[in-house]
Amino acid sequence: MNFLAHLHLVTLADSSLLGNLMADFVRGNPQQGFSDDVVSGIRLHRRIDVLTDSQAEVKAAAHFSADYRRVAPITLDVLRDHFLARHWTRVCPQQSLEAFVATARTQIEPHLADTPERFQNLNHYLWRERWLERYSELPFIADVLQRMAIRRPLLAALAGSFEAIELHYTAFEDYFWCFYPRMMEQARLQQL
Repeated sequence: MNFLAHLHLVTLADSSLLGNLMADFVRGNPQQGFSDDVVSGIRLHRRIDVLTDSQAEVKAAAHFSADYRRVAPITLDVLRDHFLARHWTRVCPQQSLEAFVATARTQIEPHLADTPERFQNLNHYLWRERWLERYSELPFIADVLQRMAIRRPLLAALAGSFEAIELHYTAFEDYFWCFYPRMMEQARLQQL
């Protein structure tokens, strides 16, 4: 979902990229089978998710019709990655998005054999198809939501939620700029 934002924030927080990227693929207590560093990264990912969902900007869900409000938090997560990729040079002027992604990949790929199979499958496509860089392309965001809707029938509404993005794009971008710099500062200060 919002892979790029998680990787960026945990880099600022000096946490495990592997643990953070893998967190959505680990259920329950991560203490079993992973190093302390990876467990810490998984837990940070979970705290970021809770913090994100409790932010006032999540009220942006009001821009979604009743048919899509239930999936709005997921759509907003994906959209945050779009704005982060689109405005990467403003958010992280010291390093290109391509260089950031390459660094993340070199830190994650050597450890894939010890990760859940579904996570390994994700990585097969994530890097090869350049998802993190392609998040800057709005049609790619529509494709991401469509693919998620197909894979998870309970989230079928994700496919239609893109309509709200098209209708309220500027408002969502404003929410991003209210929200994301605060998250970056909290990450730098180890307050996540």
